[in-house]
This record gives sequence, C-alpha cells and structure tokens, in this order.
Amino acid sequence: MILRELAARLGCTLRGDGDVDVRRVRAIDDAGPGDLTFVSSPRYVPRLAATRASAVIVTPALETPLPSLLAANPYLAFARAVALLHPQPPAPAGVHPSAVVDPTAELGEGVHVGPLAVIGPRARVGARSVIHPHVVIYPEAQVGEDCLLYSGVQIRERCRLGHRVIVQNGAVIGGDGFGFAKDEEGRYEKILQVGTVVVEDDVEIGALTAVDRAALGETRIGRGTKIDNLVQIGHSVTIGRDSVLAGQVGIAGSARLGDRVTLAGQVGVVGHISIGDGAVVTAQSGIPGPVEPGGLVSGSPAIDNRTWLKATAVFAKLPALQKRVRELERRLEELTRK
Repeated sequence: MILRELAARLGCTLRGDGDVDVRRVRAIDDAGPGDLTFVSSPRYVPRLAATRASAVIVTPALETPLPSLLAANPYLAFARAVALLHPQPPAPAGVHPSAVVDPTAELGEGVHVGPLAVIGPRARVGARSVIHPHVVIYPEAQVGEDCLLYSGVQIRERCRLGHRVIVQNGAVIGGDGFGFAKDEEGRYEKILQVGTVVVEDDVEIGALTAVDRAALGETRIGRGTKIDNLVQIGHSVTIGRDSVLAGQVGIAGSARLGDRVTLAGQVGVVGHISIGDGAVVTAQSGIPGPVEPGGLVSGSPAIDNRTWLKATAVFAKLPALQKRVRELERRLEELTRK
C-alpha cells in the first residue's frame, strides 16, 4: 500500500513522499525498507536517525526527513495501521467433524467451530463468531456476534457474552465464586453459586483469567473493558466501562469499579468496596477501602500517590535516620544526667 493511501485510510496528515510503498509495520530498531514504524515516546526519538524504515508515524511537532504520517496519537494510528497491513484471514464457517454441538444449541450464520469444541444444550453463538479447538460452552450460555474464543476457554452455564468479545486461551468465565459457610464444628459447607456472569460488548479477557459467577445475581464486566492475563475477578464484582486491569490483579467479591478505572499489575482489591470513575491504582498496591473518583493511589495499604512517593523516598534513609536518632537519644540522656 502506498503511503498516501494509508494516510487517507488512517486519517493522518501526510508529510513527504506519498508514493513510498509500505508493506509491514515493525518496531523502530527492526524496521527495514518497505516497513512503517512509529514513535510514540520521546525516548525513542534519537533512534529515528538510525532506523532503516521507509516511513514513520509521528506527532506533528516531531521533525524527521523520513516520509511521515502525522497523528496526534501515534500509538493509536500504529494500532490501526497494523490492522490494515497485517489482516488476519477469516476462519471458515462450519463445524469441525470432531466438535460436539448439542442439537438444541443455536449457531448464527458464518460461525466457525474448531476441533473438539463442545457447545452444550440451548447454548447460543452469534453470527461470525469463532470458536477455537477445545472451547467448552456450557448449557444455556450465550456468545454474541463476531466473538473470538481461543482454545481452552470455558464459558460456564447461563453466562452471557456480548458482541465482539475476545477471550484468550484458558480463561474461565463463570466458574464458581469462592463461597463457603462454616458450621458449628468449624467445617466448611459450599454455598451454591447460582448467579451468572455478564460480559458486555467489546471486552477482551486475557489468558488464564478467571471471572467468577455470582452466588446470586450477576458478575458484570462493562463495555470496552480490557483485562490482562492471570487476573482474578471474584463473585458479584461489577466493573464499569473502558476500564483496564493489568496482569495478576485480584478483586475480591462484591467490589465495584467505576468507568475508566486503571488497575496496574498485581493490584489487590478487598471485597465490598467501591473505586470511583477514572481512578488509577499503581502497581502492587493494596486497596483496603474506597477510592474517590479520579484518585491516584499507591502502596499497601494504598494512600495518595504524592504522599506515597514522598514516603518511599524516605525508606532507603531509615537505617541512617534510626542510627542518628539513637545517637541523639544517647546525648540527651548524658545531658539529662549532668
């Protein structure tokens, strides 16, 4: 594709030779002739001088002799360029002979069902959805249109996925929530988890992530939310729209997250609390209580990020400060005796 055509399709402004042919998108250090690269962070600007790419996506403020696509958000333009220059072939419609599809299940037009997949009684799969090998869709579960379920995914009974949902390998949607009641002798008795999980449109769920079903009612993942690998979402949790949960996040039961919440890697959230719209929690933080909308918190237990930064700056100095305090205490004791 020539650069001029790509600029038009991406909605970017062209600077330089628009007849350059670009065939791939590659990282700035690996790019060569025929490749399109991008710069979205100032720290990569010096590498532009050495790149062998044929063209680059940059902000309008960045000067480079390379033919350029100018975008206010180069990273977003890069993502769209990848989709245009590296199209994925569609999976052929049809059911593999080794798959098991219950006669009462409903498959929409153009659905692909791979080898050894299982679709249970009264389950529904929307048009053009792709069900890869070894996926299991339990009875009465619903999968919307244009969904993509990779191998090993389990969609448990009565759970519902919206349209354009992507679930990566090995994720479990609707496993039992962690609910047990202790009897008089201290033994645990299982609480039946009879609720469900609702995943709204345009959600992506990472590999080996678990989204537990509610004991009663529903666990809900809001539209457009993106969930990384190895995330645990407890029963009856509600997550709003366009939120981002990075790897190894754990959310205990009945917690509520608003819209556009960001939880960085290894954040832990206790149950029955709320995190307001637009809040950001930095990596490895523990959230023991509510977070206000728009808050930026860090640490465990989490506190205001600015306070946490000041506190962490002191941590390395604590041994010296302790030594100094002990010396001052010794001198004070000597003065007191005198």
